[in-house]
Amino acid sequence: MTEPALRRDRTARAAPPQAPPSGKAPRHAKPRQRVSIVGVFGELLITAGVLTLLYVGWQMYLGDLIFGAQANAEGQELSEQWAEQFQESLPETTPAPTEEPAAEAAPPEPVILPEPTGTEDFAIMRIPRFGADYAWTMAGGVTRAGTLDNFRIGHYPGSKMPGEVGNFAVAGHRTTYGAPFKRIAELHVGDAIVIETPAGWYTYRFRTLEYVTPDEVEVLLPVPQMPDVPANGRYITMTSCSPMFSLAERIVAYGVFESFQPYADGPPASLTEGVS
Repeated sequence: MTEPALRRDRTARAAPPQAPPSGKAPRHAKPRQRVSIVGVFGELLITAGVLTLLYVGWQMYLGDLIFGAQANAEGQELSEQWAEQFQESLPETTPAPTEEPAAEAAPPEPVILPEPTGTEDFAIMRIPRFGADYAWTMAGGVTRAGTLDNFRIGHYPGSKMPGEVGNFAVAGHRTTYGAPFKRIAELHVGDAIVIETPAGWYTYRFRTLEYVTPDEVEVLLPVPQMPDVPANGRYITMTSCSPMFSLAERIVAYGVFESFQPYADGPPASLTEGVS
């Protein structure tokens, strides 16, 4: 073998084998990132913030819509139950109508129901301003656990009953648990506030709003805010928290009694006022 050929042979044997070209860059293992305690804590805070926003959204909007619709449905069901009981109580035959027209009768005196025992359901509040489907069940007591958190409007124990001379005082949530008094600040002077019971319908008319501190119990007097004055009229007082999502104050809506319509006469015209 000649010397040039021998050199070529040694060079070929000494060169490392070449990988076939693939068009891809060689891969290099990435260094593993170390988990930081600060990073984990930050992710936990972000997760907690998202969950908090979801909860607040539920409490402020979606929850009240769902619970409010459920409460209205329960009120309508109770109303239908009273209607069925009334129909069952009617006699099988009706007396023949008299030929002479009856003289115009005086407005009927309201039937005064006994105060509810404990947290007993006793009435349904209807406010046309809040919609035709607004029908909140009313029960005795104003505690959260016993009445208000059970999707009820509560009756202050010791205050008067619907249609009775004095102050018919009630309370309801403005936020959470369906928020029956959420729109209390939207009432207009003259708006109907109708209380339905198995005896009939009691119509009150809204007059004014007032904001007071939580300890100002004079709003529950027989004549609201007038100590030592004997009741000479029939009033309704509706109380709730103010401002929204706060216990700092109370918003109070006052109304005066207008009329009573016996159950046998059917629903009053005031139920359709202000309903679009």
